[in-house]
Amino acid sequence: MKKALVFLMGLAMAAVAYAEQWPAKPVRFIVPYPPGGGTDVIARIVQGRLSEALGQQVVIENRGGAGGALGTAEAAKAAPDGYTLLLISVAFPTSIAFNRLPQDMMKSFDPVAMLGSGPALLVVPASSPANSVGDLLNLLRQRPGALNAAAAGIGSFQHMATELFRLQSKTNFVIVQYKGGGPALTDTIAGQVQFNLGSLVQMMPHVRSGKLKALGVSGAKRNAAMPDVPTIAEAGVPGYEVSNWWGILSPAGTPQPVLDRLYKEINVILDSPETRKRFELEGAEVIRMKPAEITSFVAKETEQWTRVVKEAGIKPE
Repeated sequence: MKKALVFLMGLAMAAVAYAEQWPAKPVRFIVPYPPGGGTDVIARIVQGRLSEALGQQVVIENRGGAGGALGTAEAAKAAPDGYTLLLISVAFPTSIAFNRLPQDMMKSFDPVAMLGSGPALLVVPASSPANSVGDLLNLLRQRPGALNAAAAGIGSFQHMATELFRLQSKTNFVIVQYKGGGPALTDTIAGQVQFNLGSLVQMMPHVRSGKLKALGVSGAKRNAAMPDVPTIAEAGVPGYEVSNWWGILSPAGTPQPVLDRLYKEINVILDSPETRKRFELEGAEVIRMKPAEITSFVAKETEQWTRVVKEAGIKPE
C-alpha cells in the first residue's frame, strides 16, 4: 500500500513538473475541415490569443475529409502530451451518428473547453430571384427536385441543418456534398447551387460584401449581428431551429495540469471583450462549460442527431 502511494505521488509530481515545462515547442491545433469554413474561422479567432498566452505558436492544421472524421481520428492517435488539440463542432456527434466514428469516440479524448455556438444562415447567391424564405419555398415547390443546396459533406453541420430544413419544410431538392464549408461557399457565391444553409460565422462576411443574400437564421430568435433577418421559423418553416457549436479536446491521457492550464487560458481569452466582440461580429456567442459538462453535452447531442439520422433515413456514403 505504501509503495503504491509513493508511486502515485511520484506520478503526480512528474505531471506537475511536465506541466511547468510545457509547452516547450509549438502546439498542433487540428481543425478537421478545409480552410474557409465556419469552424476554421472560430479556430483562428482563438489561435492567436492562445499562442500569446502559452508563449509558443499554436499552429492550425486543416485536415478535412469524411465530415470531420479523418482529422478527428488523426487527433485521437496523437500522443497525449499536450501538443495536439482538436477543434470539434456539431459534426463530431453527427459523425458518430453516421458510424464514421466509434460510439465511444469521446473516450479517446479529454475535454478541454467549450468555445461558443452560432446559428445557421440561409443564403442564396446575389443573382437569385429569391428575396425571402417564402420566395425560396415557392421556388422549391414549383420545381421539386430541380434545385440544389450546398453542404460541407455528409454529417456536417450544413448537411444536418439542410436535411432538417427539408423535413420540416416538406420540400424536395438535391443536396450537393462538398469537402468542406469553403468549397461549398465558393460554389454558392458563383451560383452553381441555388442555396446554402451553413454557419452564420462563415456566411456573414459575404452577405456584408453583397455576394450573398441572407434569407433567414436558424436560431430560436433573431441574431444580434443581423437583426433585420428573420428566423427561418417565423419566415415560413414553423418549429425550425438548429445551431452549431465549437469546443476543444485533447487526446485522452493528457496530464491534468496541462488540461487545467489550457482550460484557464482559453476561458481568459473567452472572457475578454475583444474575443466576445469578434464572436458577436461573426454572429456567434461565447459559451463556457466545465470539462465534465462538455462530456455530458456531447452525449446528448449524439443521442439527438442519431435520432434525426434515423428519422430522415440518411445514409452515409
